[in-house]
Amino acid sequence: MEWLKERIMREGVVLSDQVLKLDALLTHQVDPALIMEMGREFAERFKEQEVTKVVTLESSGISVAFATAHHLGVPMVFARRKKTLLADPDALSERVPSFTKGIVTDIMVSRQFITENDRVLFIDDIIANGDAARGLIKIIHRAGARLVGLGVVIEKSFQAGARTLREQDVRVESLVDITSLENGQVHFGK
Repeated sequence: MEWLKERIMREGVVLSDQVLKLDALLTHQVDPALIMEMGREFAERFKEQEVTKVVTLESSGISVAFATAHHLGVPMVFARRKKTLLADPDALSERVPSFTKGIVTDIMVSRQFITENDRVLFIDDIIANGDAARGLIKIIHRAGARLVGLGVVIEKSFQAGARTLREQDVRVESLVDITSLENGQVHFGK
């Protein structure tokens, strides 16, 4: 995905050896054509999995998950991070730390949107330590659904998240692998 690497190099901002800011590309502003292309790529990679739902976490994963669901022709569900007055009191929830926010939050999905009949594709923007991903995977399993894979736009392979999920037999497909953020530079793998 050379085109995506080029955009990251041009628009990403390395804040530290652990943090890459992608506000202009993925997490605050989105380029619809780029997002749709990422969704098409994930749909292509998982087309044989008979996906019935695409799930993601609020909020940065929504655009790519939407594009993926569009290309697969299935609904998209996102896990909420904030409880509202209209929240399902019987929602499946999990407490997870957020690497970039530095806080612990609850993520929740209504039981009516993920069931034991679903084959779920989880799409996310970035995987670092994988805490939020593991939390949503627990929710998917508690719903009785089958997780068919995790598609991430950016895998920070110098952190343990994707590796630990692969060790648990989760199929992880990343569009871009970042091996380090040393000296203010983005270094890519693959």
